[in-house]
Amino acid sequence: MLIPSIDLMGGKIVQLVQGQKRRWSLRTSASGLSVSPAIRWCNWWTWMRPKGGLEPQLVAEFCGKLPCQVGGGIRSADDAQAVLDCGAKKVIIGSSLIKTLKPAGKDSAEDSEDAVDVAFARGLCERFGIDRLVFAVDARGGRVAIHGWKTITRIEPAAMMQQLGPFCCAFLYTHIDTEGLLQGIPMDVIRDLRQKTSRRLIAAGGIHRTEEVEELDKIGVDAVVGMAIYSGLLKI
Repeated sequence: MLIPSIDLMGGKIVQLVQGQKRRWSLRTSASGLSVSPAIRWCNWWTWMRPKGGLEPQLVAEFCGKLPCQVGGGIRSADDAQAVLDCGAKKVIIGSSLIKTLKPAGKDSAEDSEDAVDVAFARGLCERFGIDRLVFAVDARGGRVAIHGWKTITRIEPAAMMQQLGPFCCAFLYTHIDTEGLLQGIPMDVIRDLRQKTSRRLIAAGGIHRTEEVEELDKIGVDAVVGMAIYSGLLKI
């Protein structure tokens, strides 16, 4: 399945390169988007907003026109509830699934360790049900990145997926190293992750050709595409 993405920053639809460099922006009106009726899902990636907090009115406008999966800055179950109340079909949760642990007797940040917060994931599943939860796994250099991709943990993507698999219906994996570059996504990485989880797997990060989408589909992976669609490189 092809999933077009809509990236938000500062109230505008934008395209970033590896989460940092902004290339262009578009108006935020849902009615101003040209979306093929053959496309089933439209992803929101609002985590790129520098200041937290969703804009309920804007999100509700898009959710009223398209079946959306919404993510970005969701730190608690109440945040997730607010997104679903706006009409989102599913909620995407990422950085808040990682917690920082400090060994007993040590206060230095250098001694801290990151770990997957299984208890938080379990609580979300109990409250919202497995079918409404998509967990985001963003990786740079083979390690999970959080906090707007600025903090690199020691956690491997496959390990995170294996721990959280019982509590979500899908994983949204973003290969940060190639995101926004329009140079393709490493298929060997995606194939390996496909074998590590039985959950639906959605891949993002530089996908720019129809052939890539088709190749991903053959191994049971959905493709998220943003810039390649809006720039006309990938025709719908």
